[in-house]
Amino acid sequence: MPVGRRFAVIVAGGQGRRMNNEVPKQFIEISGKPILVYTLESFLRVEVDVLILVMAKDHFERWASIKEQWLPKHSIQIVDGGETRFHSVKNGLKWVEGPGIVAIHDAARPCVSAQLINAGYEAAAIHKSAVASVALKDSIREKSGGTTVSRDRSNYYLIQTPQTFDIDLLKKSYEMANGARFTDDASVVASRGHEVHLIEGFHQNIKITTGEDLDLARLFLSKDLA
Repeated sequence: MPVGRRFAVIVAGGQGRRMNNEVPKQFIEISGKPILVYTLESFLRVEVDVLILVMAKDHFERWASIKEQWLPKHSIQIVDGGETRFHSVKNGLKWVEGPGIVAIHDAARPCVSAQLINAGYEAAAIHKSAVASVALKDSIREKSGGTTVSRDRSNYYLIQTPQTFDIDLLKKSYEMANGARFTDDASVVASRGHEVHLIEGFHQNIKITTGEDLDLARLFLSKDLA
């Protein structure tokens, strides 16, 4: 049974403060190409009907130059961001109309694969949600008062993007939620009492936050470019 159109909202509101870089991380270049372009190209490799890019209006001019150089033939809707990631996603969702499926992805995850993006759309069509996640590799301990307690790592997952949802479910969840405490879309949906379905992500799908992350992204992307 058809589920409608596929949308993607790419959130590019980061300022890169933790990297001590004057250039926001989504605009930093790897092999001469901005991180943001790698991310968008991954989504352009799959069947997406509407691609929406959310960023601060101050960066629109920079984006226009990047698009003209790297993605001149592609239709990408640019939307002004918000004070937080929550508000940026909410602004992006104003341009999303169901029925259909919408994927939310961080622009600073340039190593995402077309295979993972497609898996998200397919799983969300069945379960109404599909959140990329990976199992923990290391042992973990939980802080408890003045000491720490060992926990079974098999009970925990690292959550990534894309996070993909039935449009109606996600929009209603965002409309009803208070954004102060949410750092991802799965948490918004879960706060409304909806079960979140996890799909297998991959460890190379890192979010660039620090200089070390940037070095890893260069390595991962260089393998694809080789």
